[in-house]
Amino acid sequence: MAIKVDFRSDTVTKPTAEMRAAMMSAKIGDDVFGEDETVNELERKLAGIFNMEAGLFCPSGTMTNQIAIKCFTQPMDEVICDQTSHVYRYEGGGIAYHSMASVRLLYGDRGILTPELIEPEINENNIHYPNSSLVVLENTVNKGGGIAYTLDQIEPIHTLCNIKGLKLHLDGARIFNALIATGDHAKDYGKYFDGISVCLSKGLGAPVGSVLLGSQETIKKARKIRKAFGGGMRQAGFLAAAGIYALDHHVVRLAIDHQHAVALAGALNEVNYVSSVLPVQTNIVLFDVAPGFRANDIVLLLAEKGIACNTTGPNTIRMVTHLDVSSEMIDMAIENIIHLHPIAHK
Repeated sequence: MAIKVDFRSDTVTKPTAEMRAAMMSAKIGDDVFGEDETVNELERKLAGIFNMEAGLFCPSGTMTNQIAIKCFTQPMDEVICDQTSHVYRYEGGGIAYHSMASVRLLYGDRGILTPELIEPEINENNIHYPNSSLVVLENTVNKGGGIAYTLDQIEPIHTLCNIKGLKLHLDGARIFNALIATGDHAKDYGKYFDGISVCLSKGLGAPVGSVLLGSQETIKKARKIRKAFGGGMRQAGFLAAAGIYALDHHVVRLAIDHQHAVALAGALNEVNYVSSVLPVQTNIVLFDVAPGFRANDIVLLLAEKGIACNTTGPNTIRMVTHLDVSSEMIDMAIENIIHLHPIAHK
């Protein structure tokens, strides 16, 4: 059966007709020369939204994160992050490859770090130890089931980094999901972070792109690193226009995705083949299968019903809602979840 609803990731979204029209009418130029008007507009727009000085448009969130890490570290430095962090697990070993830095992994509650977790892991000035130079937070936390940091949680981490002389970077892959969930304001983020990576190609629905935000000095350095990484795009305004459209039209509607995720979690909590569902805050649903059942078997059975999802571990399955999932699709998925009868193995 052809897939009817795709919960594998919010990266699978396709541009709407209105977004495509905005892309095709974009004013373009050579971005490496700084002459693409639409790219410049996108960078200014996001910098203004987050109250930061400047932005840099890149092809992916992996690139913006890796550029930021290289900006904020030197070889033999150490990056502090949660052990579930995207920058550590899913960016191809880029911290070691690009920045020649080591990583200090922490174990936050669903990936949420606190000053109490971070402070003991900051190395003293000792010839035997790498220099602790950067803390990276992720909002929302992908492996934490889409849980969001609040600014009240971020502020004391920022204070600690200031006291200890560390930079603070935010992997904001789903930052607008976090803002919708917490009610915090984007403009308040700029005073807490040295760098923010804002992804446009997940819940916001743009086909490509992420913007790194920071000071003028940081972005000047980042622009040269982007060139060295091969990320200098030319007439990129077609892609930047999609990001501008997404920021203007697709942010508020993220609340719908969150509602859909809650509905899915409710159904999963009612079936015998699921042992637990992480509390849902945004658009990610993580659940463990019950003893005797196999996550891979359940994924395959759901696929036969037209529902695509992925395992994230031997016993864990992930579903992600997004703008290409309608209420009717959610109803169909719930109906099939409730009536699915996988076989338990002894």
